[in-house]
This record gives sequence, structure tokens and C-alpha cells, in this order.
Amino acid sequence: MNLNPAHLWAEMGVINKMVTLSLAVMLIWSVAVFVERLLAFSRSTRESRAFAQQAAPLMDEWNLEALGALADRHSASALARLFGAMVKRYDAAVEGLAEGLTPVELARNEGERRKEQIGADLRRGMSTLATFGSIAPFVGLLGTVMGIITAFQGISSAGGGLQAVSGGIAEALIETAIGLMVAIPAVLFYNYLSGRIATIELALGRSAGELLDEMENRYGRVTGTRAKQAA
Repeated sequence: MNLNPAHLWAEMGVINKMVTLSLAVMLIWSVAVFVERLLAFSRSTRESRAFAQQAAPLMDEWNLEALGALADRHSASALARLFGAMVKRYDAAVEGLAEGLTPVELARNEGERRKEQIGADLRRGMSTLATFGSIAPFVGLLGTVMGIITAFQGISSAGGGLQAVSGGIAEALIETAIGLMVAIPAVLFYNYLSGRIATIELALGRSAGELLDEMENRYGRVTGTRAKQAA
């Protein structure tokens, strides 16, 4: 059997060529998703570090307006998007609230909604990797089955024994190998990116909790001052 790619391609039937092209598209697509997610995570991490450094003095001053504006300038940062949404919701509710949910509770609810949105953005393309990792072996197996069917049709039409078509069967089995070569990287990419996403979400949850603690503290001071003034 000649394992030269050009020879294998020339010997393939139409269906096997379609299967091979499909697997090639899956592989290229998987690599593209992986690289795009890596670049997006890297940019978000870089922006988040810059945002955190600039936000620290604003947090000490409790300058919420400036903090919200700073978050808008770091739109690529998951941390900035979360902080910006929570701070703006808190700041809008802290003045003149007579009843209902407190500004801190409103900020907490806004933070939960924003974390869900950020999580969906972080997982963009992940379903593609999961799908390719699941179906690529079966697509390759389909190519193998079709190749074997074609090989045995050659026996029935031209005669001869199994030895006459063993090369065709071996070439057909290559389709399964190609399917595995697509599925294995897709699964590895998916698991690696899932770990990165879990780390990012854990950090966001911890940061949101620290911000809420500060809001509780600051809002307690505001309400205490107002109570003294009213008395």
C-alpha cells in the first residue's frame, strides 16, 4: 500500500474525499477556535491587570463615577465589565432609595447577571470543539465503512480474493485514523480552555465578593450618617 497522500487522495472515491475534506475543515476550525480563545483570554488578562492597577486608588477614594468610566475604557477586560456594571447599578440606586432592595442587593443581582453574560462570552466556540471532538471519529468511521464497501464491490465485480482488495481496505481504515487525529486535539483544546474559563470565573467571583463587601461597608456608613442626621 502506498501511503503517499497524493496517491491516497487519487484512489479515494467521491464519498471518501468528501469525508476527508469534512475532517480537514473540522481540524482547521478547531485550531482557529483554540487560537482565537487563547488570544481573547490573553487580552482580557492583560486589560484586567491594567484595570485593577488603575482602579485601586479610585476604590480607596470611593470615586464610583470615575471607576465606571475607567471600566468603560477597558471593555476587553472581563473584570472591568463586571465591576463597571455593578458600580453603575449601585451608584444609580444609592441616592433617594426609600424602600425595596438596597443598592448593595441590586448591585449583587446585576453582578450575577453580568457574570452569566461574561461566562457565555468566554465559552464562545466551545460547543464547536465539543461537537467536533464527539463526531469526528464517527465521520472517519463512515469514510472507512464506505471505503470497505467499495473494496468488496470490487471483489464481486472483478473477482479475486481478499488479498486483491487488502490495499483498498487499509486505505479505507486511514479515514478512521484521520477522524481520531481531528477528535483528539479538539478534546484537548476543549479541556484546556474549560480549565482557563473556570479559573477566570473563580477570580471574577472572588473579586465581585470583595467589591460587594466594600459596598456593604460604604452603604452602612451612608445609612448610619443619614440616621444620625434624621435624629
